[in-house]
Amino acid sequence: MVSFIMVLAFDMTKNDNLAVYWEQDSAGNQQQSSTYCADDTINNVVLAFLYIFNGTGGQQVIDFANVSAMLLSATNGTMMFSSSKMFIHGITNRGLPGQGKDPLSLVGATGQVGFSSDSVAQCFADKIWNEFLGGSSSTWPFGSAVLDGVDLDIESGSPVHYAAFVIKVKSHASSASNTYYATAAPQCPFPANIGAALNAAPFDAVYTMRITDNNYSSISLADDWARSGSANPDIKVYIGAAANSKSAGEGYVGISTLKEYARSAQDTYDSFEGLMLWDASEAYKYYDKAIKSAMTANAAISRLLDTKISNQARARAPAEHPRRVEMPRLD
Repeated sequence: MVSFIMVLAFDMTKNDNLAVYWEQDSAGNQQQSSTYCADDTINNVVLAFLYIFNGTGGQQVIDFANVSAMLLSATNGTMMFSSSKMFIHGITNRGLPGQGKDPLSLVGATGQVGFSSDSVAQCFADKIWNEFLGGSSSTWPFGSAVLDGVDLDIESGSPVHYAAFVIKVKSHASSASNTYYATAAPQCPFPANIGAALNAAPFDAVYTMRITDNNYSSISLADDWARSGSANPDIKVYIGAAANSKSAGEGYVGISTLKEYARSAQDTYDSFEGLMLWDASEAYKYYDKAIKSAMTANAAISRLLDTKISNQARARAPAEHPRRVEMPRLD
C-alpha cells in the first residue's frame, strides 16, 4: 500500500529519529494526527494506508481506521476527507514547515494495487503528486493540507513498476520549493518483494520491518545494501518494530531489548537514522518516549566521545614548524 509522510522535527543527519505509522488504531483509542504531531518525541508520522489505486470514479481509496469511519464523506463519487475541519486541522497544524516529515503510505497487507506498466505507474505518480503533494487538483482529498512524501509498504500485488512510480514522484519534487521524501517498508528478510524498486529508484529511507530476536540481522543487510546497492548513496535505514505485542504478534520485542538494538545500530551503522514504531496509538500509549530518550542519550554520548577522540588526536599531532628556506650565498 501507499502511505503519506508528515514531517515534524526531522533531521536526516541524526540517528535518533522516531517515526510512527498512524491510522490503523491498534490500541483501539487512536487520536487525531495532531495529538501525535504535538508529541515532540515523534519526528515522522506516516499516514496509512492508501490501499486502492483505482476506485470509484478512478480515484484512490484511503483507510484511516476509526478516523475513516468517523470523518469520511462522499464527494464526487469517491470518499474524501476535505469536509472534516478536525481532520484537516490535524494535518495542517503539525508544526513549522521543514520541521518534520509526513508521508502517505501506499498498499500494505491487503489492497487493490499495482501497475501494468511503467507508464501507468508514472500516471499514478502524477495523480499522487497533484492530489497530495506539491501539485494541484480539483479533487484534493485533504482540503488545503499538503503532505511531505510517499511511503511504500508493498505486501500484496505485483512488485514491478514501483521504481517508475518513485522516480516520477522524485522528478516532480526536484523542481519544487519544498522537500518531498520517498520511503519504503520492506518486510523481512530484507528487501523482500520490493528489492527491485529499492535498487532502481532514489528512496530517501527504508523502514526494515518486524524486528525480532531471530531477524535483527536485517539491519545489517539493509546497511550493506545502503552502502553498495541503493540508487541513493545517502539513503537512511530505520529499525521497524511493533510498539506492543498485539500490534504484530511475532514481530515484537520488549523495550529493554529494543533499546539495545537501537544503541547497537547507532554505534555500528553509518546509515542508521532511527526507529519506526507500529503504530502511533500503541507507541503513544506504551514506549515512544522511553525509546526516544534512550536513542537521544546514546547519540549525545557518541558525540562527546567523538569530540574527545578528535581533541586527543590533535593534541598528539606534532607541531608544524615553518619550512626553512636556504638563501643563496652572495660571493
